[in-house]
Amino acid sequence: MTEADARIRLYETSDDKRVKFSIGMASMEGLAVANRSAFFHPFTLSAWVALSCIMIQYLNWWPRPEYGFLGYLQPFPAFGCWGAVILYLMDWFNRPHFEDASLDLLRRPDVADIANYYRRSPSSGLFILEYAGKFVGLIAIDASKDSQSQSTLMDKGKLPSSLKSKHTMPQGTSSVATIRHFYIEEPYRKAGIQKDLLAHAIQHAFKADNTVREIKVTTTSLILYAQKCIHDAGFALEKPIGKFGVYGWKLDLLVLRRAQWEKQDVVS
Repeated sequence: MTEADARIRLYETSDDKRVKFSIGMASMEGLAVANRSAFFHPFTLSAWVALSCIMIQYLNWWPRPEYGFLGYLQPFPAFGCWGAVILYLMDWFNRPHFEDASLDLLRRPDVADIANYYRRSPSSGLFILEYAGKFVGLIAIDASKDSQSQSTLMDKGKLPSSLKSKHTMPQGTSSVATIRHFYIEEPYRKAGIQKDLLAHAIQHAFKADNTVREIKVTTTSLILYAQKCIHDAGFALEKPIGKFGVYGWKLDLLVLRRAQWEKQDVVS
C-alpha cells in the first residue's frame, strides 16, 4: 500500500452520514459475532444434538436404508428445526445489549455535533481513513474535559422530543483521553491498516497537548481485529468492566500511559 493510495484526514461535515452509519454498524457488528460464537459453543452444540436426537427418537425419524439415499436424510429436519430455534434464542438473549449500546452511542453529544465536539481540545479528533478515495474506517479520540463522560442527550426509553436542549461543552484538555469509536471495514482488516490509524490517533493525542497523560479504551474479545491492534499498540488492562451476552463475554478497560508510549516511540 503506497502513501499516495491511503491517507488519514480530519472529519468534515460532508462525512456526517457515513460516520454515524459506521458508528452504529460497528456497535452492532458484535451481535453477529456473539450469535455465531454462542451457537458453536460446546454446550450449545451438545444441547442441539441432544434435543434433535430426542425429537428423532420420539417421531421415529432414524435413517431407513430401505428407502435408498433419501432414507438417510430423514433425521435432518429435526436438526434443522432445533438449529433454527437455538439461533433465535441466541439472538434473543444477545440482541438487547447491542441495541442498547448502539442507541447509547448515537445519543451521545460527540455524535450529535461531531465537528464542534472534537475541536474543543487540540488533542481530540475524529479521523477518517481513506484508500484510493474510498472510506475505509475511522477513529475518534476525545481529550476534552468530558472525555470520561458517558452521558447522553436523550434518556433511555424516552421519545426524541425529550432531547436535552442544554448541554454545555467546556473547552480545554483533560489528562485522560478516550478512544470513543474505532472501526475498519472488513475487507481491509487483514492488511493491518487499523494499526496505522490507531498509531496516528495516539500520536496526535499525546503530541498536540502535554496535558494528556494517558489514553483509555474499552475492548471486547468479540471484535478481535480491534482488540489485537489495541494490545499491540501497548495498551494494558486497567480493570474489567463487566460481562454481557448469554455466555458472559468480557468488557475490559485498557490504558496506554504517556511514559509507556514514549518508551515505545524511542525504540521504534
